[in-house]
Amino acid sequence: MKTIQDCLRARILVIDGAMGTMIQRHKLTEADYRGARFADWSTDLKGNNDLLCLTKPELITAIHREYLDAGADILETNTFSSTFIAMADYKMESLAYELNVAAAHCAKKAVEDWYRDNHTSPEETPKFVAGSIGPLNKTLSLSPDVNNPGYRAISFDEVVDAYTEQVRGLLDGGVDLLLIETIFDTLNAKAAIYAIEKLSDETGIPPLPIMISGTITDVSGRTLSGQTLEAFYTSVMHARPLSVGLNCALGAKEMRPHIEELSHLASCYVSAYPNAGLPNAMGEYDENPEDTGHYLEDWARNGWVNIVGGCCGTTPDHIRHIAEHVKTIRPRPLPVLLTTLIETEEA
Repeated sequence: MKTIQDCLRARILVIDGAMGTMIQRHKLTEADYRGARFADWSTDLKGNNDLLCLTKPELITAIHREYLDAGADILETNTFSSTFIAMADYKMESLAYELNVAAAHCAKKAVEDWYRDNHTSPEETPKFVAGSIGPLNKTLSLSPDVNNPGYRAISFDEVVDAYTEQVRGLLDGGVDLLLIETIFDTLNAKAAIYAIEKLSDETGIPPLPIMISGTITDVSGRTLSGQTLEAFYTSVMHARPLSVGLNCALGAKEMRPHIEELSHLASCYVSAYPNAGLPNAMGEYDENPEDTGHYLEDWARNGWVNIVGGCCGTTPDHIRHIAEHVKTIRPRPLPVLLTTLIETEEA
């Protein structure tokens, strides 16, 4: 069977679009989120999209399937907030592991159904499930109290514990990759990396390929915690990721210079999945799929990217146009590192 590395050497891969945007289209009620199992839960549950992997798994699987039909090669699990830290907002800390297993099963089922219905196989048309590891609603680098800059709402060890449980659930659910995404605080991301490595040491199982994706929050080119793009890249390269990239916060038009910069910095593959433009006054995204496709085609023709897709506001239509626009363009080649040349000469 082809590995994802085999596929990346051959072509530009397409990652899926927004899960939340698609869920919103269904106009679910509080009762939909609760289902029978959580009918008497003590807090409101509407908006807890990750919970739908337990209460409406058929809906999540169907959304994954729409993205596969649109041309996605990589599906992200619906686990952006599936840690006991984030689930504390709903008093559902104890469900974190179960949520990750269920979400992985939803995505894997969508892939299996897609293979069956298209009369193909993993050997012929590889599709991959990436376990989505979100940034948390608490940060290690910044104080939530403007009057006490040294205060932290959480410790590094607590974040590691949360990510360890999440990763264990994703692995038990059968994901193919791990995606640490929407990083605005690199210290949180480093806790996720450490959790992955620690779990690998404990189990003796080699870690899965890791994709890392940060988010630039404004035109200055910095993360929310203040790092430049180069500093962010330098901070995570010890993990030897499969890819480093950017997602969220910006539309493709605004993200363009940062992707160009990253393409020159990265010794690994580069990913990019921007929002469907910037949000309007109502917080909605107006960029049409054809425009998004053209933007990402430009990046591909410049040789900047290996993995492309969409974040907030993007739909299967956006992914379909992106896939169509990049399908004949060669992927960004991995750079030949100077250290490799020196070692070769010495040998």
